[in-house]
Amino acid sequence: MGAFTKYPKESLPVKPNAHIASKKYGFFQTEKTHFLDVASELGLNTLSAENAQFSRHPLAFLVEAADDICYTIIDFEDGINLGLIAEDYALEYLINLVRGTINTEKYSALNSTKERVSYLRALAISTLIEDAVNIFMAHEKEILEGKFHVSILDKSKYQAQINDIIKLSIEKIYNSEEVIDKEISGFEILNQLLDRFVLAVNNNYENVPTAYDKLLLKLIPDEIDFQNDSLYTRLLSICYFVSLFSDTKAVLTYKKIKGLAF
Repeated sequence: MGAFTKYPKESLPVKPNAHIASKKYGFFQTEKTHFLDVASELGLNTLSAENAQFSRHPLAFLVEAADDICYTIIDFEDGINLGLIAEDYALEYLINLVRGTINTEKYSALNSTKERVSYLRALAISTLIEDAVNIFMAHEKEILEGKFHVSILDKSKYQAQINDIIKLSIEKIYNSEEVIDKEISGFEILNQLLDRFVLAVNNNYENVPTAYDKLLLKLIPDEIDFQNDSLYTRLLSICYFVSLFSDTKAVLTYKKIKGLAF
């Protein structure tokens, strides 16, 4: 639990700061007492007792590095395979990551764009993993003492190349028409699902549910605590319930609510 909590800080009050462990919050108020136990058991350094903020567990830096490496490189690979980024960019942007490990004969023998980019991706990830390990070991004392305040990749010798890849991915992938269209649709779908289920849950709590509310409540599984006396807990429960939906289920449920499923 310490390792995957990249931001060991409670959700309220919202006071982000420059410290890497406090940039966002990592647990809700409903989990606060549990995380205080985790922090105590692991001996995490206290950054603010008043707002329940702690230094990261050392392994959290490796979890973050794994996330950053995979999402950066794999999103870039996906963009190339989807035709959003020209294949020529793959070699141009990845060459400085794979220069020391690429087998040019093997690369040239690969027959498709997908195979070539997959090969480069594997080498690039391997290079960044090795670099992350070296950085972690070089700064081990600071990390163990809670005095390391940036992400591991911020210290990477490949930071310029990583930033170039991220910049191109933002331009060509995240801001592509296809992605923007999905985000616009997703925004409306999630808003409708949350609005309708929250209204149904709160009407039920106030003992004024409509017949439609009762139908919606039947879709909520028994393990979801939607009848709690705490409004905060009820809202979190509905957010959790909706977060479990796959994209397909979210769209289908939205269509049902809108009467478009037939």
